Amino acid sequence: MSGTDLGRRAFSSPSSLGMIEESLLRSQSLLRQSTERILEYPKNVWVESSKIWRIAFPAMLTRVSTFGVLIVTQAFIGHVGATQLAAYAFIQILGVRFVNGILIGMSSATETLCGQAFDLWPVMKMSATSGIMQCLELWYTAILVLIAGYMPNASVIVSAFSICVNIVAFVFMVCLGFQASVSVRVSNELGEGNAKAASYAVKINLANSVGVGVVFAVLCLCFGRQISCIFTSEEAVVEMVSSLSVLLCLTILVYSAQPVYCGVAIGCGRQTTAAWVNFVSFYIIGIPVGVGLAYVALWEVKGMWIGLLVGLATQTVILAILVWKTNWEEQVEKAQERVNRWFYRVPGDEDDEENPTKSI
Repeated sequence: MSGTDLGRRAFSSPSSLGMIEESLLRSQSLLRQSTERILEYPKNVWVESSKIWRIAFPAMLTRVSTFGVLIVTQAFIGHVGATQLAAYAFIQILGVRFVNGILIGMSSATETLCGQAFDLWPVMKMSATSGIMQCLELWYTAILVLIAGYMPNASVIVSAFSICVNIVAFVFMVCLGFQASVSVRVSNELGEGNAKAASYAVKINLANSVGVGVVFAVLCLCFGRQISCIFTSEEAVVEMVSSLSVLLCLTILVYSAQPVYCGVAIGCGRQTTAAWVNFVSFYIIGIPVGVGLAYVALWEVKGMWIGLLVGLATQTVILAILVWKTNWEEQVEKAQERVNRWFYRVPGDEDDEENPTKSI
């Protein structure tokens, strides 16, 4: 019998036909499942985005309206003179930011507590570490403004630097809404034991926040000079702000992603880790780079702003690596451990053996 006849007989045997049919059915099933997932993806994105914006928008509105008072005040004072604007910058950035750093930081601990459970001591510990985490970040720009005050032509430099800082801070206040939403969504999903949902919430939050940041960056790049004219009528200050427009846009883009990564750290209860990241990025890397470029390389305000951007970019990259390497199943287990702290054993209960815990 020839080899061709043997091949035909093997191909036409019932077992071979069954295997081929099973393989075809499996391929069709996989194709159908893939098609269903593709069709469901826009719906899932819409559902998750709706949850995000229900949390983010009120947070944005609150922060932007509160911070808007400072922006409007600066816009009026800026048209009085560069010296007055510089004086206001020192009061607003040094005074208000130092206080807000403490208040915003300590209150951010409640975002973790919304989805996970603690006893009293962990609450106090988390509030303290949250305060340190946010203070290290908000005080960073305040220290750079203070250092900029020792440059030649300090009134113009501080005025321009403060205008750029407040433009970035305005965008940051918008993106802080996404920090609140991602921390609440992540903590909720971890508290419920949904590891995949927590990871998915991070991705959708990041996409929304970066999208908003791109819009603001394009606006600043196209209308940088016009925006600076809102805050001052001094031509020297306007020119200096315009010269920082590219760096300003890059900073806005980084700032649009950074709050999401910080929010994930808050949602996972990892404020201590984030605080160390902030300290190293801003005070070990960012400030020395800014001072070196400003006073040694004589790049003045551009050098100071590059230092700010380097510190911010370093922080964002480190937090991004930590987030994308997160073991979400492990985070679920940690969240469940925290939830179990709300339970205790009831002495002498009849079903002590079968049901050893009772809710407080």
